[in-house]
Amino acid sequence: MSAAEDTRAPASTPGAAPLPAVVRIGYGLGSLATGTFGTVPGLILLYYLTDVLAVPAAVAGAAVFLPKAWDVLVNPLVGALSDRSGWRAGPRRPFLLIGACTLPPLFALLFAAPPLRGAAAAGYVAVLFLLAATAYAVFQVPYVTMPAEMTEDEGERGRMLAWRVGFLGAAILLSGALAPAIAHAGGDGPGGYRLMGVAVAALLAAGMFGAWRSTRRAPAVARSRTEPSLRAQLAAVRDNRAFRYLAGMWTVQALAVGVMLAGVQYFATYTIGSPGAVTPLFAAMIGPLVLVMPLWTRLARRRGTGSAQAWASVLFVVGAAALSLAGRTGAGAAAYGAAAVVGVAYAGLQLLPLTMLAQTLSADAERTGSRRAATFTGLWTAAETLALAVGAGLFAAVLALSGFRASAAGERVTQPDAAVTAITVGTGLLPAVLAAAGLWLLHRYRAQSAADTPGAPGSAPATSAIQTIPTAPDAPKDGPTRAG
Repeated sequence: MSAAEDTRAPASTPGAAPLPAVVRIGYGLGSLATGTFGTVPGLILLYYLTDVLAVPAAVAGAAVFLPKAWDVLVNPLVGALSDRSGWRAGPRRPFLLIGACTLPPLFALLFAAPPLRGAAAAGYVAVLFLLAATAYAVFQVPYVTMPAEMTEDEGERGRMLAWRVGFLGAAILLSGALAPAIAHAGGDGPGGYRLMGVAVAALLAAGMFGAWRSTRRAPAVARSRTEPSLRAQLAAVRDNRAFRYLAGMWTVQALAVGVMLAGVQYFATYTIGSPGAVTPLFAAMIGPLVLVMPLWTRLARRRGTGSAQAWASVLFVVGAAALSLAGRTGAGAAAYGAAAVVGVAYAGLQLLPLTMLAQTLSADAERTGSRRAATFTGLWTAAETLALAVGAGLFAAVLALSGFRASAAGERVTQPDAAVTAITVGTGLLPAVLAAAGLWLLHRYRAQSAADTPGAPGSAPATSAIQTIPTAPDAPKDGPTRAG
């Protein structure tokens, strides 16, 4: 295994004070919000527009895509504002509070199901989604920057990220399984979606206020600043080819997930034949997330993070293609099995790129002598958000081209055969093709990462530069660790 892919943990920094457990755990609580907001709109919102509010597929796709595309502009702005803030409560935490006060009510209003249909309903949802996306950016961008500023000890930072990844997996599973179940409990009508909006808003509030409150005693040992403008940030990215390839892989991967996520509800309704089937289908897809993450960590330690990422991508391609085949043949049990394969792969696709990102940022700091983590992580999260939005828009375009027929709540229209075929292809085969494209970008990243590292070919950032997280939260500082 080359040094570029070594995931073994370095020793903790001598003399570094450990963070209080409440800070580590409380910081992780924020992932209840990031995981939930990253999952529920992508899973439900497009279907809510086309099958509850009777919005044509093309218009619905625009209503979902455009507000999230706004994140590409607002994320760097929020990063710059939080960099320049001088609040006594800390430069980042007040932004967490602002986001916590605004996102939950906006999310509840997003699914309030007003007495509007068609284009008017799409306009209402687009405006509320734009405001919600802005509130989320206000919380998320400072949130992902905080670990690098609370401690310079990589083992301690890794323990924080362990809680973050754990809560992230729990949030994706909980929100993705319960939100559709609540929405469909009342017969797939507006009342169920209103109740779901309130329930998810409560989960968002718990995570966001929890992270804000629990980090009040967190130390500030470093300050990572973003570049002052989007142009300057993009210039920093041009200076780091390894990050470009890695971010490209992450973006294509997020696009594949976004397309599949948008299609799952349609797959359940029109292929399996029951709107409520989305809950067990999603549970099969996300259930393995937390359970198999240690296995991906073990593989990364043995074979290297890049190799483990390649295996996860190949497994995702196989599972997605099998899901499409199961839809074409009408084999419901096979669909759940294929979804479980996708879920095993998805666990690796969530964990392993974060490890490689940490390695890349550490190498950049060593090479340039500058802390540019805030710049790169801001663009990283913006790229993911945009890709998920494009994924929903792309699936909507597939529906529109196939002649999919929108309907209001309580109506059930017969879809043309072309639309049913498009649903199976869009949910499985298209994500498989996108994930396969990510393998080429992964290959380019690994080659560039090795080339950028002094020493023998195939080497990469020294082990001391690698961020790690423990095999279990709050593991002893000198105990075994896992990448993250």
